[in-house]
Amino acid sequence: MKIFKSVVSAGLLCALVVGFSSLVMAADTVKVGNILPLSGPSAAVGQQGKQAREMAVEEINAAGGIKALGGAKLEMLYADSKSDPNVGVTEAERLINTEKVKVLTGCWNSGVTYPATAVAERYGIPFIVPVSVRDTITERGFKNVFRVAAKDSWWARDQFSFLKDMSKEFNTELKTIAMVYENGDWGTGLAAQWKKLVEKEGYKIVLDEPYPSSATDLTPVVNKIRRARPDVLLLVSNAADAVLLTNTMADYRVRPKVILGTGGGHADPTFLSGTKDNARYIFDIVEWETDVNKPGVKETNEKYKAKYGTNLTGEAVDAYVSVYVLADALERAGSTDPSKLRAALAATNLKTGPAAIVSYEAIEFDETGQNKHASPVIVQVNDIGKGLERITIWPKSARRSGYTPVFPIPKK
Repeated sequence: MKIFKSVVSAGLLCALVVGFSSLVMAADTVKVGNILPLSGPSAAVGQQGKQAREMAVEEINAAGGIKALGGAKLEMLYADSKSDPNVGVTEAERLINTEKVKVLTGCWNSGVTYPATAVAERYGIPFIVPVSVRDTITERGFKNVFRVAAKDSWWARDQFSFLKDMSKEFNTELKTIAMVYENGDWGTGLAAQWKKLVEKEGYKIVLDEPYPSSATDLTPVVNKIRRARPDVLLLVSNAADAVLLTNTMADYRVRPKVILGTGGGHADPTFLSGTKDNARYIFDIVEWETDVNKPGVKETNEKYKAKYGTNLTGEAVDAYVSVYVLADALERAGSTDPSKLRAALAATNLKTGPAAIVSYEAIEFDETGQNKHASPVIVQVNDIGKGLERITIWPKSARRSGYTPVFPIPKK
């Protein structure tokens, strides 16, 4: 009998140890699937997003991980979308079914994010979208999609508000607009929003020109801009084509009164190094800039720059902040169960901590999953004594103290 009891006790102890070990292992990591363009035309922004995520994960894990899950660490799994929607869908399926991730993020390219989020919705897996601006990503009645960045229509709205405000402030008449944009989902989506606003705001379109981001010669496009003679040139470009367009316009002395980019390539760290003085006075609308007057901005940017050699971009900030949105939701959910995590994300109202470096007051999702506080800022590239830099100028309340924008762009 004693032997039997000993065997039972030993077996029970072994079972308890195994069970406890399983619980510890289960709480050891939270797998996060990240679908990013790590190669192809959008690779630069994909790499920036990866770096920003890694920095946030390092900070969160070093601070004790997810405390509500026994100190579980975030584990990032990356998949290269190659900016291909079909690849994005395949990778979303793989990350969910094979890697067993608890949540997905990505995909930067709206054309990839749109179908990849549909996969996540089908499986009931939460999908945090740091920045993909196509409006319809959050307009399909999905319950598991949460976007941190502003959407297309808000970017276009603010670009036109900027033109109106600056025209009035500097007594400069603007009548005609040229729209030049990469011919992917991102560019065509923005162009569709611009067209809705042009007539309403009293402008005339003199050029509507999509082009492939992979183009190695944009001289034909620049010649069309030159012949159209627009007051305002609206641009949507990836990194390489933004540099190529800017330098080709400089070669042909094409200088509209306003050249206004839409983040992406114009916000990429390689843009200024690749264009140098040719970029001077260009305007760009972005989610964020290094001179945003918010607590923690300077310190976070300096840390990122020390690690990776460049300043944070708006897209990188959205990626960084999204990891903290996830960590906050996991702490409140106290679980990796998708339904509980989804409920916690829906209840997000994040105003403090590292996520507060965004340019607006809070991260809070509406019933569609859109961050209702998201709003971009507009910067101007200029040299005010320390080399070319990006200077926040709009809205006027966010304008860098002591800086007067150069408006319109002077002719050389």
